[in-house]
Amino acid sequence: MTLVQLRHFISLAQTGSFSKSAEAMHLTQPALSRSIRSIEDELGLPLFDRIGRRSELTPFGRQVLQRAQRLVDDAAELHALGQRMREGEGGAIRIGLGSGPGALLMTPLLMQVATRHPQLTLEISRGSTDRLVQALRDRQLDALVIDARSLQPATDLRTELVCEIRGSFMVRRGHPLLRKRGGVRFEMLKDYPIASTPLSDEVARRLMETYGPEAHPAACVTLRCEEIPSLVEVVRKSDAILLAVRAAAPDLVELPMVPGEITTALFGLVTLAGRSEAPAMPIVRTLVQELLKD
Repeated sequence: MTLVQLRHFISLAQTGSFSKSAEAMHLTQPALSRSIRSIEDELGLPLFDRIGRRSELTPFGRQVLQRAQRLVDDAAELHALGQRMREGEGGAIRIGLGSGPGALLMTPLLMQVATRHPQLTLEISRGSTDRLVQALRDRQLDALVIDARSLQPATDLRTELVCEIRGSFMVRRGHPLLRKRGGVRFEMLKDYPIASTPLSDEVARRLMETYGPEAHPAACVTLRCEEIPSLVEVVRKSDAILLAVRAAAPDLVELPMVPGEITTALFGLVTLAGRSEAPAMPIVRTLVQELLKD
């Protein structure tokens, strides 16, 4: 069987109609029928049950569909990879950034590509970890830079740890809490809004280990947003408190918490395991490693 025949099979499985699939594939119905029959003859089992005017997958056909889709996807990826390699650095790469990496990386990464690799097309997407991972699996993105602790372990994902960055509670200069002597205890924070991006279960666990159950983000965070820059701007102009990686807001003042050690964010570069990387990935990997520092 050929990739063309597999594409015919996938189209028929999706439409359930010989006439619709033949039209979509620019074939005559007899030609499509011969293509499907050829696969069935080679495999030795029927792929479809003909029910009236509709064709439905047999149980065997459903198993074949999963493998056929992977084969066709792999072939498309090989073709795209060859095209990108022919284009060299003039190709394109699509990167998803989580909230923390986005605050630290987005502008510097765009600037580095603009000045050092002007022929490279860079597309950046922002969003929650779940949404970015799904986009990666759907091949809408080539790689992610996210907090690795927010990532559910999965065999189809490959994670390269880049760096660990310290987190803290931060406020504007002149904030009332900075006048407290002897350090700031967690219960003192409850008089003010606490702002944060969505945090991983691991960060929540560490906060509770340090400050008790009331430090769980679901209980203490009152301003939640995926975009750290927006939260930083609010904290600059109010008495709100920002809980984030320290490097995200160097102009804010870190509260002298008691106990002092809060937690860290563990940033990682995530790609699909067993899949070919985009030719520009070494460039992006190097830039991420240069730019992501505590």
